[in-house]
Amino acid sequence: MKTITAALALLSVASLPAFAQTADAALEGQIRQLDLAHAEAIFKGDAAALDKLMDDDITVNHPTNRIVKEKKELLDLIGQGVIRYDAFERRPEKFLFFDDMVVVMGDETVVPAKGAPNEGKSLRRRYTNAWMKRDGQWRLAFRHANNVCTPCQATP
Repeated sequence: MKTITAALALLSVASLPAFAQTADAALEGQIRQLDLAHAEAIFKGDAAALDKLMDDDITVNHPTNRIVKEKKELLDLIGQGVIRYDAFERRPEKFLFFDDMVVVMGDETVVPAKGAPNEGKSLRRRYTNAWMKRDGQWRLAFRHANNVCTPCQATP
């Protein structure tokens, strides 16, 4: 019975997705740089930089409570001023490493610019960004960002 239990345990571990528990410092540094460059490009409204950083098939669960499924739509929202900020600070906290994918989880503080939803308010958000390596390049493939409710903003 012990042999069957051990074999089942080994099989279940072997069937998990490839995931490195220990961080690759060089890769973490590269992805951190890309993640912060993405935040800076959004803050500056730099569509050319965002075009290079984001996968063509990017999907975003956006803080405006919508799922945006196309890079063009995201770039249009930036051009229309729906996504525009007077301040944008991103703090990556956790990096998860998979085959050809790195997931970044963290915290953001943004102040939407005049004319954007929630203009002038300081908003704290939690975010998850997934960077995937395609054709030798790391690109942002999907993102989830949500505003943290005011009573819930205290950090433990």
